Amino acid sequence: MGHPNICLGVRSVWMRLVNTQGRGGKETRQMLSELELRGARSTARAMPVVQRIVGDVRKGGDQALRRYAAKLDGLAPQQPFEITRAEMEQAWDATPKTIRSAMQTAARNIRRFARRQMPKEWSATAGGLTTGQRVRALGAVGCYVPSGRYPLPSTLLMTVIPAQVAGVERIAVVSAKPAKETLAAAALLGVSGFYRIGGAQAVAALAYGAESIRRVDKIVGPGNWYVTAAKKLVAFDCSIDMLAGPTEIVVTSESGDAVGIAADLVAQAEHDPEALAILITTNTPLAREVIREVAQRVKTNPIAKQAIEKNGLVVVAGSVDEAREITNRLAPEHLSVDAKEDLDWVRNAGSVFIGRYSPQPMGDYVSGPNHTLPTGGVAQVRGGLSVMDFLKVITVQEYTLAGLQRLGPAAIALANAEGLHGHAEAVRARGIDG
Repeated sequence: MGHPNICLGVRSVWMRLVNTQGRGGKETRQMLSELELRGARSTARAMPVVQRIVGDVRKGGDQALRRYAAKLDGLAPQQPFEITRAEMEQAWDATPKTIRSAMQTAARNIRRFARRQMPKEWSATAGGLTTGQRVRALGAVGCYVPSGRYPLPSTLLMTVIPAQVAGVERIAVVSAKPAKETLAAAALLGVSGFYRIGGAQAVAALAYGAESIRRVDKIVGPGNWYVTAAKKLVAFDCSIDMLAGPTEIVVTSESGDAVGIAADLVAQAEHDPEALAILITTNTPLAREVIREVAQRVKTNPIAKQAIEKNGLVVVAGSVDEAREITNRLAPEHLSVDAKEDLDWVRNAGSVFIGRYSPQPMGDYVSGPNHTLPTGGVAQVRGGLSVMDFLKVITVQEYTLAGLQRLGPAAIALANAEGLHGHAEAVRARGIDG
């Protein structure tokens, strides 16, 4: 018999325990179906405001950009948008050596991982036909670095380094109120274009350009729902990486350590009151233990407390297979599993963390794989930010006369079948019968 949907812990903690079977099962299944649509609904709520901001900046350039920067981010009237190299270097000098060393460690691992991701150029010849591919970097990209509740130098590292590895010529970083640590990270990487703008207005400036900032070919990086909605709005005019909104964590576990699971749930929940934190299991005692542990940990973490109260969920599934199915349907940004063998059933996730000694914050900072990951179910169709987001693969083909004589008749036949007689004649013009 299934357990009823209940709430455990003190009054201030609202991590719900729900069951997919028995009493309350129907409501749970409906809730999970709605969670699958979480991304589209959240961006839709933000879109009316975003449309106005983006439209104003697109039309009004610097004047509109400064108006929104002053109103929403507190930019002073005479304060320039662009941050000087000297400001970045001063921030680096003022950063404690331990933090500088940690940044250097993270940067090395991120760069090493990005280099391993680089696609290869190749060519192959057979029967008078040579085919291949060439890899070329995008010309200009914009890296969005959030600066709301916390300084996020790690996001600057995660977005700029893959662009550098790819060979992007112009990298523009935007962050409304960059902390000293974020400026220090920019100094470490040699960033030359850093602008103190954020929100939907920054996305608009990157996408369409303004007097103070040139438009870019692609915008990457995470943000709140307003930033995410703005990226969605401009996506037909300027390429974007993905819709990367507030943080998500799913832990799918049968035998995990409750303390470690709870610590990861709270760690990701502290990013944003909109963060999503979910445990999926068939193990009811583990579920209850995790809820108790989370209740203790959020007492001293007000942001995580808000997120857990709003979006904290423990799902007790009817079977292990059902738990896995729910996980893949949710397509979480971050996913923790018990063992390496679990990778065999994972189809949809931004990044996977295996076993009790792989806390999710390690991936946020120093492991090397990117922490800019798809949210809102977008992991059903793509993975996290990578060096590939800053590259284009150009295919190449070259025929000899013998190769054209061998394959030309087949191309002529297919062109005629489609009624594209000009295509057929372009082959025949080279002396090919068919």
